[in-house]
Amino acid sequence: MLTLLKNLICYSPEFLGKKDILLCNEKIYKIQPTIEMADVYENIYDLDGLLAFPSLIDQHLHIIGGGGEDGFASRINEIGAEEITAAGVSTVVGILGADSCTKSLEALYAKAKALEIQGLTAYIYAGSYSFPPITITKDVIHDLVYVDKVIGVKTALSDHRSTHPNIYDLLKLASDTHLGGMLSGKAGVVHIHIGDGKRGLKPLLDLIRESDLDLQMFVPTHVNRSAKLFSQAKEYCKSGGSIDLTSGETAGISVPAAIHELMIERISINNVTVSSDANGSIPSGGTGCINSLYKDIIDCINQQRIPIEIAFSLVTKNVAEGLKLYPSKGTLSQGSDADILITDQAYNIKMLFCRGKLLHQRG
Repeated sequence: MLTLLKNLICYSPEFLGKKDILLCNEKIYKIQPTIEMADVYENIYDLDGLLAFPSLIDQHLHIIGGGGEDGFASRINEIGAEEITAAGVSTVVGILGADSCTKSLEALYAKAKALEIQGLTAYIYAGSYSFPPITITKDVIHDLVYVDKVIGVKTALSDHRSTHPNIYDLLKLASDTHLGGMLSGKAGVVHIHIGDGKRGLKPLLDLIRESDLDLQMFVPTHVNRSAKLFSQAKEYCKSGGSIDLTSGETAGISVPAAIHELMIERISINNVTVSSDANGSIPSGGTGCINSLYKDIIDCINQQRIPIEIAFSLVTKNVAEGLKLYPSKGTLSQGSDADILITDQAYNIKMLFCRGKLLHQRG
């Protein structure tokens, strides 16, 4: 199917100027100043004055809902495809949290497959808060090699709900994830929930000192949950490490404030990402919301005057590069997946294309 999008002001997330975009099935076939209209195009949209960005990637989403922190009745529901697309998101990585008893990795996999059928792109992490990591096959290496949706593993540190793995446990987990990633051609990410425990990032720093593995495979998340933890995260980022901020943070440091602080201190943003933690339980009460992801990015632009290109890179290009999905994801480029977010000039979401299909439209 051929779809022509005309007269868009495009960001890839770098500014491209006014362009026409031709979609062929799931891909961007052409992106250039002018593409002539023709009868062979099934759909033609004149979008003069609207903005186009790569659609958002959320690498920390409880797609089947988190386990409740107040017994069975507090378990959180799964998220629907419509709620995801309405938030400008087209690619997700599903995770388990503290509850790997009433929430299973098999159910997470099934939900990822369902979202894929509904038009999104979905992956999952093996593991949870517990150690040894839970897997679908017999171990992390086999999950990465044989389970299509598994692109890494999750663990938890500095949290009273984790099982407190020691440095040698963590080293084996990281080594297995690295090898599984090599054998499968996947990212092999170790996605690390950092709680509000006293040690903060220290268990990760101890692991890195004992390891010969690439810093980029470790992604500590929730690092803006407190000023103390964010201070550690800034030093880690300066050393070349990747950090993931959580959107909607109110008890710690908000994403716009954190990005402003990083830029004032001239710390590279290239290894910084933002995710939502949506449909997971919040320790102080309540549930994470996926809408906070896009809101925080726009607040970066409007409140902190962060350049548009930098703000959107936090949820597009930077994430895609970290997950080894770039340039299929995270950019508006010829040959990339046709995952396109279209907004008005006040950044109100108007349309979302996921792999070439219009999955959300407002107004």
